[in-house]
Amino acid sequence: MQVNINSINAHFDWMANNANNIANVNTDGYKSIDTTLSSDNGDIQAKSSSSDNGVNLAKELVDQVPMSAGVEANVKAIETQEKMIGSVIDMLV
Repeated sequence: MQVNINSINAHFDWMANNANNIANVNTDGYKSIDTTLSSDNGDIQAKSSSSDNGVNLAKELVDQVPMSAGVEANVKAIETQEKMIGSVIDMLV
């Protein structure tokens, strides 16, 4: 379950950087923040770096789809784990 929570946190970091880029799309001299997700021993982490390129609004908007899907998938996994634990407890009682 902790892996799912870490993945949700990584996706939220990605969303925050994405929102910051979109908010600053018209800011002169703004350096966009590029975010990539990586896996270290099954633990998902968001890695951010500053980019000299301006904000690519089309990319930022399209990136919102996998962000949302990633959070949703991890929430479903946590819900399933909780239901399974509940079923095991019900069988023991």
